Amino acid sequence: MTDARRVPLPVWLTVAIAAGVAIPAQGRVNGALGLRVGDGLEAAVTSFATGLVLLLAVALLLPSGRDGLREIVPAVRDRRVPWWYLGAGLSGALFVVAQTFTVGILGIAVFTIAAVTGQTISGLLVDRAGFAQGRRRPLTGLRLLATVLTLASVAYAVAPKLAVSDPAALLAVIVLPAAAGFGQSFQSAMNGASARAYRSPLAATLMNFISGIVGLALAWGIKLAAGGPGRPLPADFPGDWWYYTGGALGVVFIGAAAVLVRHLGVLLTGLGMIAGQLLGSLALDAAAPVAGSTIALPTVIGTLATLGAMVVATLPWDRRQFRR
Repeated sequence: MTDARRVPLPVWLTVAIAAGVAIPAQGRVNGALGLRVGDGLEAAVTSFATGLVLLLAVALLLPSGRDGLREIVPAVRDRRVPWWYLGAGLSGALFVVAQTFTVGILGIAVFTIAAVTGQTISGLLVDRAGFAQGRRRPLTGLRLLATVLTLASVAYAVAPKLAVSDPAALLAVIVLPAAAGFGQSFQSAMNGASARAYRSPLAATLMNFISGIVGLALAWGIKLAAGGPGRPLPADFPGDWWYYTGGALGVVFIGAAAVLVRHLGVLLTGLGMIAGQLLGSLALDAAAPVAGSTIALPTVIGTLATLGAMVVATLPWDRRQFRR
């Protein structure tokens, strides 16, 4: 722990940015898998399942992982973490569902901006309340102004989509990634608290994937019971390996967030990961566009403006926060 505290702030922020790039990459993978198998929920379950298998293998191989797994039950029993923190992965499950259902419609850049909007608002609330044993930060006029600027940037960024699509239908689609983004700050805060209690971010991340896949499996089961699969099962899964990297990418950004919030706090962790999301999503839509992608000038300007608003909203203007 002592060595971790000596790591310079720019290094932690660089890690956060790199982890944030994994989010739009996962969105592209899960969206493609959902289109390929014809069922977004089935693709989401597949993504979580691959991540769960990977995490379980790593946790069992590493002594720190095994020790963390043994701490879960005592931590909950002794109330070092509330029992409902075990369900933090449901927020991640909603995010994956939003990816698989909407990335193909919105494009990864617009999806990311919508999710970032929700994350910005929830980040302000999480820090204002000191949620999950976090440090309370005031809801200043400057941060409120940054939130308004973010919303305006989002509206400008999606303007090309509104011009070529049914605005009402598009806005309805945007609600899902915005809601998924709203849950991200709460999830990161709970994961940070759980990682401290278990003394292992691996254990906290594993519990995320367990609760997430349980929630997704229940939703998929209800869907099948209500309307049937709509096609013969099992699905015709693609043979290309990259369709199954979504789970590993999820491990990267969920696990990284659980570690980063301990050293940066929720706001700075959000800033770094949001920067990675915005830059990564634009790069993906530019280098490997799919149907629904839009790289018009307003999208680029709106993305940059959103990033600037994130800086205003999340930078710790009190210099003492850099030395804590």
